[in-house]
Amino acid sequence: METPNDIAGSLFGRDPQETPAALAAALAPPAAVGHFDELRGSVSAPAGEVARHAQEPSALPTEHWTRFFDTLGLDGFNDLNRRTVNLQRQVRDNGITYNVYADANGPQRPWSLDLFPLLISPESWHQLEAGVLQRVKLLDRIMADVYGPQELLSRNLLPPALVQGHPGYLRAMHGVKPAGGMHLHIAAFDMARDPNGDWWVVSQRTQAPSGLGYLLENRLITSRLFPEAFRDLKVQRLAATYRALMESMRAMCPTTDEPRIVLLTPGPYNETYFEHAYLARYLGLTLVEGSDLTVRGERLYLKTLQGLEPVHGILKRLDDEFLDPLELRSDSRLGVPGLLQAIRAGNVLVANAPGSAFLESTALLGFLPALSRHLLGEEIKLPSLPTWWCGERAALEAVLPHLASSVIKHTYAGAGTSAVLGQTLSRRELDEMAGRIVREAQEYTVQAYLPLSQMPTWKQDRTADRILPRSMMVRVFAVSDGQQSWRVLPGGLTRIASATLEIASMQRGGSSADTWVITDGEVDATSLLHYEQPAVDIAHRTRSASSRAAENLFWLGRYTERTENTARLARLCLESLNGEDQSSQPLMAWLSEMAVDNGLVLPAVPPATQARRVFERSLIASLGNTEESTSVGYNLGALRSAASALRERLSQEQWNVILRAEQSFIKGCKAMAEDGDYSSVEALRVLETLSGATAAMTGAQTDRMTRDDGWRLLSSGRHIERLGFLASALGWAFETGAVLDEGGFEALVALFDSTITFHAQYQQRHDIPALLDLLVLDRDNPRSLGWVAQTLRGRLAKLAGSAPGEVPDIALTVPNPQDWSLEAMCERDADGTYTRLLELLQQCTDAAYRLSDDLGARYFTHSTDSRRSVGA
Repeated sequence: METPNDIAGSLFGRDPQETPAALAAALAPPAAVGHFDELRGSVSAPAGEVARHAQEPSALPTEHWTRFFDTLGLDGFNDLNRRTVNLQRQVRDNGITYNVYADANGPQRPWSLDLFPLLISPESWHQLEAGVLQRVKLLDRIMADVYGPQELLSRNLLPPALVQGHPGYLRAMHGVKPAGGMHLHIAAFDMARDPNGDWWVVSQRTQAPSGLGYLLENRLITSRLFPEAFRDLKVQRLAATYRALMESMRAMCPTTDEPRIVLLTPGPYNETYFEHAYLARYLGLTLVEGSDLTVRGERLYLKTLQGLEPVHGILKRLDDEFLDPLELRSDSRLGVPGLLQAIRAGNVLVANAPGSAFLESTALLGFLPALSRHLLGEEIKLPSLPTWWCGERAALEAVLPHLASSVIKHTYAGAGTSAVLGQTLSRRELDEMAGRIVREAQEYTVQAYLPLSQMPTWKQDRTADRILPRSMMVRVFAVSDGQQSWRVLPGGLTRIASATLEIASMQRGGSSADTWVITDGEVDATSLLHYEQPAVDIAHRTRSASSRAAENLFWLGRYTERTENTARLARLCLESLNGEDQSSQPLMAWLSEMAVDNGLVLPAVPPATQARRVFERSLIASLGNTEESTSVGYNLGALRSAASALRERLSQEQWNVILRAEQSFIKGCKAMAEDGDYSSVEALRVLETLSGATAAMTGAQTDRMTRDDGWRLLSSGRHIERLGFLASALGWAFETGAVLDEGGFEALVALFDSTITFHAQYQQRHDIPALLDLLVLDRDNPRSLGWVAQTLRGRLAKLAGSAPGEVPDIALTVPNPQDWSLEAMCERDADGTYTRLLELLQQCTDAAYRLSDDLGARYFTHSTDSRRSVGA
């Protein structure tokens, strides 16, 4: 493959060692004709002038791009592929995903990030910043009028069809003055450059604009890949803007105490859920779903393990229509019943205030210049693309002849609607579109087509590596920093169109890039850390766990333990079926009962005592089958599902271990299924790899998580699962007689993961008292029933807030190991049955199931105490 230096020499005949900027220009063809070239800072020349254009000084990169490439050096171009690999690895390691609902490959895909950042000069940024600040102020004034005196409607400055006819207009919010006095705390503007290099507003987002989290990750990754360029170009930092937003929201929250602000998310299946979890962590907010909140007496509360805790502010990432099923969409399961009433009462700050969806209509852009003159007394500083709402007769007649050269959008854009480029339509399709527009004129808005500016992107090719121009748009954010005051985030989310499309959209296969705003002054080094208070004044705080998060932690613990147990049992089955004890009928009977009991094989499969090979093949085939069985793969998937709802609580390393474990296991199981031989050797290899991963998971849960109430529930879930599994295994060993068989005895000790300890303490003894002493009574052995029961009772006492030595009622469900004795367990009745031991094992099994229900009623649904009920 040719190196960048070779390509530069062959393409342009210039010395490839001239300068890094010249090499970049040689590697980068000009932007498409009629598009602004971000690299060169000029419009691309017509086709006949491309060669001459490349020789002119204007064909070289701009000053800032020249400085960027100078930091790479000439050898740095040959290193760009390695940096690209590092970028992709960081995206995977950081777990950055963007969910695509219609993606056939699954609900998640890695975030797409290009290697090069977009560079914005100080002069260009000053123009953008001034225009965005004016626009967010204007939009807030418009919203205040629409939900207040409605002067704009009465004076015909705004058509009622674009406001009251918009499905996003909320009549329930009319006359409501939001807490803090501001409607808009965050607004996003999608910007594009025309061929002259001037910026235009293409659209605006006010309901729940996405991008604030993704652009942070883009900055983190890109700045590490180009640290010298980031430093030398004096790129403005982002943290000060996020800090201003949070301080502004705290100051405006309706409370005199320390406010609690939460981030409201639709949940893990939302397309930008990663961003929600990332922002919650970065800003120090509690990530909540609608089911975590409840309204009582026109006030909003968070359901926690300790009961209801007041919520004073919401940073919402949920569209307005889903916020309150009582007053908005009755089929919504994402919102909070009664939330609008709490907002109307002024008891909760919401960013942004509900009802801003009508501001997102493209049709509104055409009315903003007149609205700016009326409300602000100013001409609009940052123009919108020429836009015509077809609901006006004159506009309709003006745009119909020009549909082929325009962009057609839905006025009341919703799910499933997208822009249509007129130039992509055939003559028949254009005629059909014109007919629809005439019949439903108010439903359509036509916008002038703008050839998007093109920025350099690094593309690897089989024969050569190139810098290729790609069309792009920038989403710029304005956030509140006080009463009726906003500031613009010095950066943005740059979205790059795919090679085959002119629309910059992540949903349509586009990519993203970091946005570097270059400053002439000092770089703002503000961070989110607060230094004002000395440490001695800070009171100890504990992290509250919402009931939903607590339940997910509980099931994360249970499925982690269940995955580990079933994987160990599956390994033991396969080893025994192919070992020297395969002829032991008691051992085969015990393994068959345990395999059916734990979902490793279906009940209809003949036991190993009757058809050993059929049983083995069925067990292997079920390992990764998540549709028809609840074997290891099913438990591993449930573990990952519980963890996905806890992204803000888990470290990135923990999440990566879980994801890689599932991917590796499923891949191994699919390979066995495709081969069709269901090899026990290969199955054991896959299970051994998974066992190493589950050991890492349990280690992280034990040593890498804070011992708060959420962790105690996670630990309790693991111990409940372990108690039930081990008690059941020991019970079946005695029922089938496997414990009296030498092979069965060793297999039982192995299942308890106590082989080394047993032989170290009892050498070659194979008697029942020694077995029960280690597997039941030994409270130093974390795999013994006594240790599990004792630890579980302690976790429950701590969770209930009991005084030292006191045992809460809920913990009394678990048998007390202090009441157990070896003599009693070794007693046998006239039939030789260990009756008292089997009764104890049954008590442990029953306690595990009953305790799971009790914990759910007390801490998750709060249904055991009507005074603490948090039902909607």
